[in-house]
Amino acid sequence: MIHRDRLTARLDGEFAVFLIGMRINRPWAVHRWWPVASAMPKMLRELYTQPELGLLSHEMWFSRTILLVQYWRSMDALLAYAQDRQAAHLPAWQAFNRAIGTDGSVGIWHETYLAGPGRYENVYVNMPAFGLGKAGELQPARGGLQSAAARLRAQGVSAPATSGEDATPPVPR
Repeated sequence: MIHRDRLTARLDGEFAVFLIGMRINRPWAVHRWWPVASAMPKMLRELYTQPELGLLSHEMWFSRTILLVQYWRSMDALLAYAQDRQAAHLPAWQAFNRAIGTDGSVGIWHETYLAGPGRYENVYVNMPAFGLGKAGELQPARGGLQSAAARLRAQGVSAPATSGEDATPPVPR
Protein backbone atom coordinates (compact mmCIF):
# COMPACT_ATOMS: atom_id res chain seq x y z
CA MET A 1 0.00 0.00 0.00
CA ILE A 2 1.34 3.40 -1.00
CA HIS A 3 1.11 6.03 1.76
CA ARG A 4 0.43 9.32 0.00
CA ASP A 5 1.02 11.40 3.12
CA ARG A 6 4.35 12.87 4.15
CA LEU A 7 5.46 10.51 6.93
CA THR A 8 8.36 9.99 9.27
CA ALA A 9 9.24 6.89 11.26
CA ARG A 10 10.15 6.58 14.88
CA LEU A 11 11.69 3.68 16.74
CA ASP A 12 11.97 3.79 20.52
CA GLY A 13 15.39 3.33 22.10
CA GLU A 14 18.61 2.21 20.47
CA PHE A 15 18.60 -0.14 17.50
CA ALA A 16 21.13 -1.55 15.05
CA VAL A 17 21.24 -0.98 11.31
CA PHE A 18 23.06 -3.82 9.58
CA LEU A 19 24.12 -3.62 5.94
CA ILE A 20 25.14 -6.98 4.54
CA GLY A 21 25.79 -8.18 1.06
CA MET A 22 27.74 -10.08 -1.48
CA ARG A 23 29.39 -9.23 -4.77
CA ILE A 24 29.60 -11.66 -7.64
CA ASN A 25 33.16 -11.21 -8.89
CA ARG A 26 33.07 -14.10 -11.38
CA PRO A 27 29.54 -14.23 -12.84
CA TRP A 28 30.29 -17.39 -14.84
CA ALA A 29 31.22 -19.27 -11.64
CA VAL A 30 27.60 -19.94 -10.64
CA HIS A 31 28.69 -22.97 -8.62
CA ARG A 32 30.68 -20.56 -6.39
CA TRP A 33 28.22 -17.72 -5.84
CA TRP A 34 24.85 -19.54 -5.91
CA PRO A 35 25.37 -21.32 -2.54
CA VAL A 36 26.30 -17.97 -0.98
CA ALA A 37 23.28 -16.17 -2.48
CA SER A 38 20.88 -18.95 -1.52
CA ALA A 39 21.95 -18.96 2.14
CA MET A 40 20.36 -15.57 2.92
CA PRO A 41 16.69 -16.50 2.26
CA LYS A 42 17.02 -19.36 4.76
CA MET A 43 18.36 -16.96 7.39
CA LEU A 44 15.60 -14.41 6.69
CA ARG A 45 12.89 -17.10 7.02
CA GLU A 46 14.41 -18.16 10.33
CA LEU A 47 14.52 -14.56 11.59
CA TYR A 48 10.95 -13.72 10.56
CA THR A 49 9.50 -16.92 12.04
CA GLN A 50 11.32 -16.24 15.33
CA PRO A 51 10.81 -12.51 16.04
CA GLU A 52 12.35 -12.95 19.49
CA LEU A 53 15.73 -13.16 17.70
CA GLY A 54 15.49 -9.40 17.14
CA LEU A 55 15.20 -8.68 13.40
CA LEU A 56 12.63 -5.91 12.94
CA SER A 57 12.64 -5.55 9.16
CA HIS A 58 14.80 -5.60 6.05
CA GLU A 59 15.06 -4.30 2.49
CA MET A 60 16.98 -6.02 -0.31
CA TRP A 61 18.39 -4.98 -3.70
CA PHE A 62 19.79 -7.24 -6.42
CA SER A 63 22.43 -6.65 -9.06
CA ARG A 64 26.02 -7.84 -9.32
CA THR A 65 26.24 -6.67 -5.71
CA ILE A 66 23.39 -7.85 -3.50
CA LEU A 67 22.59 -5.51 -0.62
CA LEU A 68 20.39 -6.08 2.40
CA VAL A 69 19.63 -3.38 4.94
CA GLN A 70 18.42 -4.92 8.18
CA TYR A 71 16.96 -3.21 11.24
CA TRP A 72 17.58 -5.00 14.53
CA ARG A 73 16.03 -4.43 17.96
CA SER A 74 19.54 -4.12 19.42
CA MET A 75 23.22 -4.68 18.75
CA ASP A 76 23.14 -7.46 21.35
CA ALA A 77 20.39 -9.29 19.44
CA LEU A 78 22.34 -9.03 16.17
CA LEU A 79 25.57 -10.30 17.73
CA ALA A 80 23.76 -13.12 19.56
CA TYR A 81 22.23 -14.30 16.28
CA ALA A 82 25.58 -14.11 14.46
CA GLN A 83 27.22 -16.32 17.09
CA ASP A 84 24.33 -18.76 17.73
CA ARG A 85 25.51 -22.26 16.83
CA GLN A 86 21.88 -23.41 16.46
CA ALA A 87 20.94 -20.66 13.99
CA ALA A 88 21.39 -20.65 10.19
CA HIS A 89 24.07 -17.93 10.09
CA LEU A 90 27.08 -19.67 11.62
CA PRO A 91 26.90 -22.80 9.40
CA ALA A 92 26.51 -20.57 6.32
CA TRP A 93 29.54 -18.50 7.36
CA GLN A 94 31.60 -21.64 7.96
CA ALA A 95 30.51 -23.09 4.58
CA PHE A 96 31.59 -19.87 2.85
CA ASN A 97 35.01 -19.99 4.48
CA ARG A 98 35.49 -23.65 3.52
CA ALA A 99 34.22 -23.34 -0.07
CA ILE A 100 35.28 -19.81 -1.06
CA GLY A 101 37.71 -18.44 1.49
CA THR A 102 39.82 -15.82 -0.25
CA ASP A 103 39.69 -17.25 -3.80
CA GLY A 104 38.20 -13.99 -5.15
CA SER A 105 35.10 -15.48 -6.81
CA VAL A 106 32.55 -14.03 -4.38
CA GLY A 107 32.94 -11.08 -2.05
CA ILE A 108 30.94 -10.74 1.14
CA TRP A 109 30.77 -7.75 3.44
CA HIS A 110 28.81 -6.10 6.22
CA GLU A 111 28.65 -2.79 8.07
CA THR A 112 26.92 -2.29 11.41
CA TYR A 113 25.67 0.99 12.85
CA LEU A 114 24.19 1.67 16.26
CA ALA A 115 21.41 4.24 16.15
CA GLY A 116 19.04 5.70 18.65
CA PRO A 117 17.21 8.83 19.69
CA GLY A 118 18.76 11.90 18.12
CA ARG A 119 20.96 9.89 15.76
CA TYR A 120 18.65 9.40 12.80
CA GLU A 121 15.85 11.04 10.88
CA ASN A 122 13.81 10.11 7.83
CA VAL A 123 10.91 11.10 5.61
CA TYR A 124 8.74 9.13 3.18
CA VAL A 125 6.28 10.50 0.60
CA ASN A 126 4.31 8.32 -1.82
CA MET A 127 6.00 5.21 -0.45
CA PRO A 128 4.86 1.93 1.03
CA ALA A 129 6.18 1.19 4.51
CA PHE A 130 9.91 1.05 3.74
CA GLY A 131 13.19 0.87 5.61
CA LEU A 132 12.94 2.30 9.09
CA GLY A 133 9.31 3.08 8.29
CA LYS A 134 8.65 -0.65 8.09
CA ALA A 135 10.69 -1.44 11.21
CA GLY A 136 9.29 1.39 13.34
CA GLU A 137 6.13 3.40 13.67
CA LEU A 138 5.05 5.81 10.92
CA GLN A 139 3.57 9.18 11.84
CA PRO A 140 2.72 12.34 9.90
CA ALA A 141 5.72 14.58 9.19
CA ARG A 142 3.92 17.82 9.99
CA GLY A 143 4.32 20.65 12.44
CA GLY A 144 7.32 19.89 14.65
CA LEU A 145 8.33 17.04 12.33
CA GLN A 146 8.23 19.01 9.06
CA SER A 147 11.98 19.18 8.27
CA ALA A 148 15.08 17.08 8.94
CA ALA A 149 16.32 19.62 11.49
CA ALA A 150 12.92 19.70 13.20
CA ARG A 151 12.78 15.89 13.37
CA LEU A 152 16.22 15.85 14.99
CA ARG A 153 15.22 18.58 17.45
CA ALA A 154 12.14 16.52 18.35
CA GLN A 155 14.58 13.81 19.46
CA GLY A 156 16.49 16.24 21.66
CA VAL A 157 19.29 17.19 19.24
CA SER A 158 20.35 20.80 18.96
CA ALA A 159 19.81 21.16 15.21
CA PRO A 160 19.81 24.61 13.62
CA ALA A 161 16.66 25.85 11.99
CA THR A 162 16.93 26.14 8.24
CA SER A 163 15.72 29.06 6.19
CA GLY A 164 12.24 28.35 4.96
CA GLU A 165 11.90 25.42 7.36
CA ASP A 166 8.30 26.26 8.11
CA ALA A 167 7.59 26.92 4.45
CA THR A 168 7.66 23.28 3.32
CA PRO A 169 4.55 23.04 1.16
CA PRO A 170 1.88 20.51 2.09
CA VAL A 171 1.70 17.42 -0.08
CA PRO A 172 -1.14 17.90 -2.59
CA ARG A 173 -3.95 15.34 -2.53
